[in-house]
Amino acid sequence: MAGRYLKPGFVVSRVLNPLLMKLGFVPTLAVRGRKSGEWRTVPVNVLEADGTRYLVAPRGDTQWARNLRASGRGEVRTRRGVEPFTAVEVSDPGEKAPLIEAYLEKWGTQVKSQFRELPDPAEHPVFRLEFD
Repeated sequence: MAGRYLKPGFVVSRVLNPLLMKLGFVPTLAVRGRKSGEWRTVPVNVLEADGTRYLVAPRGDTQWARNLRASGRGEVRTRRGVEPFTAVEVSDPGEKAPLIEAYLEKWGTQVKSQFRELPDPAEHPVFRLEFD
């Protein structure tokens, strides 16, 4: 059963996110669609904690989280280039909670509304990125 997902509004999904990715202001996650096999892209905030990088899904069980869970691989694309990685989902609540706390410390102003609507950390997939 799929978890809850907070769909972004039209302006965010069709105007703001594409503009941020095109201008290279934020890292872009690229992951293959689990049904189509085509590359799907979305801007992300990459959390670095203790020398390891993570992705947190502030909107819950997003399409990118489902695709990453299914494929286990993706790319982080920045102005500096493309970094392929293997994704490992963090499911242990004891490991996940401090990562979400660190994420909120860094990007809380951007994502506070999503975490207010989905307050349970279990509703936010977290992936550890292991770079090739």
